Amino acid sequence: MGLDMYLTAKKYLWSDEDKELSAKINELVGVKADMENRWNGSSLVVKQIEVDAMYWRKANAIHGWFVRRCQDGKDECQESYVSREQLQELVELCHEALDKPDHEVLEPTAGFFFGSYEKDEWYYQYLKETIEGITKALTLPEKEYEFYYQASW
Repeated sequence: MGLDMYLTAKKYLWSDEDKELSAKINELVGVKADMENRWNGSSLVVKQIEVDAMYWRKANAIHGWFVRRCQDGKDECQESYVSREQLQELVELCHEALDKPDHEVLEPTAGFFFGSYEKDEWYYQYLKETIEGITKALTLPEKEYEFYYQASW
């Protein structure tokens, strides 16, 4: 039990160019799809790929940033779109928090089973992992993948 946080990259397979890829995925997962009727009724066509872009556990300062910046302050375990610009902003804030630990940037956020509220070794490790993970996630093709954040506890 506690704060689990997920950043997911999604690629939607809606265009005709994606039809072949969708058919291959359907075959790999053993679902017989009706590719010709993918927009009608129950075609069983794979229409989306989800990639686990980043996972955190009890990184409450990072979670607080997502809630404030991407979820309009609403912390209801909802899935929320996150732009690439917002992710780059988070990377820059993590760098700033590491470079200037006395500045009040990315402060720990209180919540139900959210872990430590101190700027301890875990806090700084989460910042480093966030920089590394999001930088890697942003290498996914921009025109193909969108990012979404969701937390649960």
